[in-house]
Amino acid sequence: MARDISTDVVDRFIDIVGPANALTDPTDQTPYLVEWRDTYHGKTPAVLRPGTVDEVLAILKLANETGTAIVPQGGNTGLVGGQIPFETGAEIVVSLSRLNRVRDVDPQGNTMTVEAGVTLAACQEAADAVDRFFPLSLGSQGTCQIGGNISTNAGGTAVLAYGNTRELVLGLEVVLADGTVWNGLRGLRKDNTGYDLKDLFVGAEGTLGIVTAAVLKLFQKPRAVETAFIGLATPHQALDVLNRAQAAAGTALVSFELIPRILLQFCLDHLPGARDPLAGRHDWYVLAEMASGVDDGRIRATMEHVLMHAIEDGVAEDAVLAESGQQAADFWALRHAMSEIQKPEGGSIKHDVSVPVADVPAFLDKAIAAAVETVPGCRPVPFGHLGDGNIHFNISQPVGAGKADFLAEAERMNAVIHGIVTDFGGSISAEHGIGRLKRPLLPTVKSPVEMALMRTIKKALDPNGILNPGKLL
Repeated sequence: MARDISTDVVDRFIDIVGPANALTDPTDQTPYLVEWRDTYHGKTPAVLRPGTVDEVLAILKLANETGTAIVPQGGNTGLVGGQIPFETGAEIVVSLSRLNRVRDVDPQGNTMTVEAGVTLAACQEAADAVDRFFPLSLGSQGTCQIGGNISTNAGGTAVLAYGNTRELVLGLEVVLADGTVWNGLRGLRKDNTGYDLKDLFVGAEGTLGIVTAAVLKLFQKPRAVETAFIGLATPHQALDVLNRAQAAAGTALVSFELIPRILLQFCLDHLPGARDPLAGRHDWYVLAEMASGVDDGRIRATMEHVLMHAIEDGVAEDAVLAESGQQAADFWALRHAMSEIQKPEGGSIKHDVSVPVADVPAFLDKAIAAAVETVPGCRPVPFGHLGDGNIHFNISQPVGAGKADFLAEAERMNAVIHGIVTDFGGSISAEHGIGRLKRPLLPTVKSPVEMALMRTIKKALDPNGILNPGKLL
């Protein structure tokens, strides 16, 4: 447990960044101490906002010297509490938001070097400005920062084609616990010179070092994008359409998102301007997107072929192909609202899980039935990335039930759903990380050897345990 911080030590931290960049008033600190789900409310004597790598270096040197716990934070969009300090007030929050420079964009080499505080949307815009494409896409992309995306190995809606954040990072700059700076900002596609150190920090949730900059992969910009909204009866049919789309389009299939009717209805009820994409009601939907670097009509023909034959064969019930960029954006607005839009429906017990893609329909059949049996009247709203096996298995409270009473069932519900995930050989954390929320669960799904290896790495890189203590491990 982190030790209390004396006033003198706090003042020394403030001197590093200057009073203007140190928040000590509780009101000013609030945006840094409460996370999106409103589950964790932290406390800190100071939120530091360094503007240079040298300032981050100085902060960690002082923290290591004084044994002060540090909580690194990006855009504060994390969903497992990894970016929030504990309630003891014995940790310093270090916000990376002022490290927000795009240092270099190299369209010839298809790389971009950005600092940790650059928002994901700004990364996308910087790539677009040189006629390139950065494919990471999340609902929170206007707020989340690339350092946080890296530290949580963020997924998103384009993993099917481009992979998780880990696959998009070529090099990193990291400040280690003792204030040492590792400059691994190499944009090489091949570098087989020993251990791949960057992979230690991708997904480490700020427990091994503070990422201050990264070299990211860029791609040729798609010239033709086709987006379809498909109505189906079951997830089993959605899997059939996925296989057809992959057979027809290969890697041109960028996204394949599964949506239940109940969640689409939440959007229609609570999202201003939302419209049902299809004329009739369907139990399940898929939002699919294909993209090509050549605008010659072939990718549209491919999407039309998949949709037409899926409907003719009775696999899909209906579909609409976006006729404009605005219509496609409207489809995606529904998908990106699906986390936020659950709030008006009351309490929600959430799971971020993955199973083998071929097992997703069977998992959903079993998990939905088990959820309703565990809490009669609850409303399962599973949705997410069918193309990579990642389902956000969320459960809204029964209509008319008390929120607190429903959320009190979370531990029991978690045991049921995670048990089913384990039976399918899946993961209890597909893209959100471990943080505080799932830390007690990690030893139940990792072997003693894996846990020992992770603790060994943590001890080697952070011997005094100052970096985000109590998170992940």
